[in-house]
Amino acid sequence: MIRALTGFSTRRPWRVIALWAVIGIFVSVLGQVLVFRVTQTDSAGFLPAEYDAAAALRVAEEKFGAEPGADVVTVLVARRDGRPLADSDRRRVGEVARRLSAEHVKMPWADEQIPGLSRDYSQVPRVALSMTAPDGSFALLSARLRGNPTDPGLHALYRAFSDRAEKEFGDAGLRTGFTGGLADTVDRADAEKTTQTVVGALMVGLIVLVNVLVFRSVLAALIPLFAVSVVGGAAAGTVVGAALLTGFDLDPGTPGLIGTVLLGIGVDYFLFLLFRFREELRRRPEAHHRVVAADVAGRVGTAVTSAALTIVAAFATLGVARFGQFRVLGPAVAVSVLVMLVASLTLMPALLAVAGRRMFWPSRSLKKAERPGLAGRTGELVARRPLLVLTASVALLGALAVGATGVQMDFSTGGAPRDTAAAATAREIARVLPSGVSDPTTVYVTAGDGRALDVAALGGLPRALAQVEGVGRVGSPVFSADRTAVRWDAYLTEDAQSQRARDLVAGPVREAVRKATPAGSTAHVGGTAAVFADVATAVDEDLRTVFPVAAALIALILLVLLRSLAAPAVLMLAVGLCFAATFGASALAFQHLGGEPGVNFVLPLVLFLFVVALGTDYNILISDRLREEMARAGSTRAAVARAVRHTAPAIATAGVVLAASFGSLGVNADPSTRQIGFATALGILLSAFVLSLLLVPAAAALLGRGMWWPMRGGSAGSARRTGSASTEPEGVSVGHPRSYPGHAPLGTSVGTGEEASAVYGPADADGPYRTADRLVHRTARRTAHDDG
Repeated sequence: MIRALTGFSTRRPWRVIALWAVIGIFVSVLGQVLVFRVTQTDSAGFLPAEYDAAAALRVAEEKFGAEPGADVVTVLVARRDGRPLADSDRRRVGEVARRLSAEHVKMPWADEQIPGLSRDYSQVPRVALSMTAPDGSFALLSARLRGNPTDPGLHALYRAFSDRAEKEFGDAGLRTGFTGGLADTVDRADAEKTTQTVVGALMVGLIVLVNVLVFRSVLAALIPLFAVSVVGGAAAGTVVGAALLTGFDLDPGTPGLIGTVLLGIGVDYFLFLLFRFREELRRRPEAHHRVVAADVAGRVGTAVTSAALTIVAAFATLGVARFGQFRVLGPAVAVSVLVMLVASLTLMPALLAVAGRRMFWPSRSLKKAERPGLAGRTGELVARRPLLVLTASVALLGALAVGATGVQMDFSTGGAPRDTAAAATAREIARVLPSGVSDPTTVYVTAGDGRALDVAALGGLPRALAQVEGVGRVGSPVFSADRTAVRWDAYLTEDAQSQRARDLVAGPVREAVRKATPAGSTAHVGGTAAVFADVATAVDEDLRTVFPVAAALIALILLVLLRSLAAPAVLMLAVGLCFAATFGASALAFQHLGGEPGVNFVLPLVLFLFVVALGTDYNILISDRLREEMARAGSTRAAVARAVRHTAPAIATAGVVLAASFGSLGVNADPSTRQIGFATALGILLSAFVLSLLLVPAAAALLGRGMWWPMRGGSAGSARRTGSASTEPEGVSVGHPRSYPGHAPLGTSVGTGEEASAVYGPADADGPYRTADRLVHRTARRTAHDDG
């Protein structure tokens, strides 16, 4: 199957390229437009139905008409001269609020929107007076706008509404400020726009620079980046389309994470092909480049497929998670990686077949013999001092892992940067009112038998809430239309997104509500602090489930792929230690030294999956090369030196590119995104440079051919069966995931007829040669015909 795809792509490269260009660009644009139809920002919507915050959300929707897609903005109104509001000012505030609630706000169309496909958020906002400060310094209004708060269309609508409100109140001699919800989101997006543009440009520039330095070629730097960008957009569009068809909602961060993942692994896979392609062109200067492209793509495609399927399997385990945000993230990443895999087997080989030797122009590297360099010295060091290298690697990773001691989870969503207008308005409110006034914790009580609630019987509940330390104020009761439900807003003295607020709600608040709820009634606690308290519980349960399932599945894949018991054990121990080291270093950087409340709650799971899956990718590549080199006659340590020498450039370059891709998230203003970017980049660098180039080869040097027990793939007899010892020069073998009896080693010139029979063996029942080998010969004949 793999060789069929790569063979067709190298025979018909222009068709494959044109097909990807048309479909890829179309799906990419469509996905960017429709992504906001399948994303939701309410974490309560991802909670299992039995959780308290999820039940509170259902009561709010069913009894009080709460709209899941509504976003509340807090509007501060005050006098320009700083004096308290007079009675006449308060009347003006009420009048303007009523006018704003009656006027239709038309959404200005943003440049990135397409009428007919993008949503039109034009609407009449619901504006109401919430409260007046005790000292009369300002009044607070709540403005409810419906829509996806991450959609640029709703951002444009908010700006139109805020401009109108500012003008209306300004005409009345009053000033305004906006904070909370959508106001924070828009201000954060505006503040980060320039930073994200600069960081994106620097990341792309770094990837191009690394490739130029490695290959000394402009085409080898630009073509992979262009191809991966098209495929990445197509993959994200495919995920959006799948979500639309299945009715699943995505977390707003998922599309961005997919783009980052695919940019990194896509360039990685292209680099693996380019390194092998260049190596083969050096060794076979007389061969046609399409024949070489077909041969390399077919063989490297096996390793790339194994690596990609490892990532897919790792993220597929998220399907067993209970927290919906995780359960949706897994399939989304898995689908996108599968799309990139198809591109690696079709588009990338087609580009190699078209570009040929021009891919490396103007470099003269194809005419020069490969020099060992730093990679060769590293391989010699590992082979000469394997115990020292292994001990030093384990000591380094173990020292970093100690940082995980005392780690705590942080569930904050980041908030707005302190220098934005929304943050300044929030600080002005907090000087007079409790910190949680713009984001209250809400208690809902419903009658169990559908009867009307007795106000007198419920009086003890608000009194019990008010006595809880950390609750600054309890609002007046609000009854549902049929009086079978009642709501109280409790304003905490802590920021609703802080760890202290979550601890307060999860403990004393819920305990007080439980004790004060009359018999025959049911109470639920909702709001931001309550949602994240429940998210903490759900995530903790998922971590205990997903970790062992993912580890077991990856171990099974390694067993099948490597056909060994010892090698998978070594690799799993290595990636497990790498995960512990990365997690410990992240806790040290952000919690112990950085002063943050803890590490983001999604970091352990995302880090585990990425570090284990991507780290296993690099380990698969080095293990394949180690196995092939050990199949040759000679000492195992010499085989280790050769494997490191030939594999190090590809793994090192790929690791730097992938780390740069994730590292671009490290400058994000959102603490959770920043932590994920830093930790994942560090984990990838440790996987590439410590695990794959030092620890695993050192373990292989110590274990020798016993690393492949119980198979005999490392025996000299195997080497003689594959012919590698007699046909490949020392130190220039091209890696292949496995050595198959009857297959010519990569780099052997193959003709037709008797010459081919001499290399591939006698004809079998299926035809003159094996199917995979016939593709190479068919490519050569077709290329000769096309070239006239």
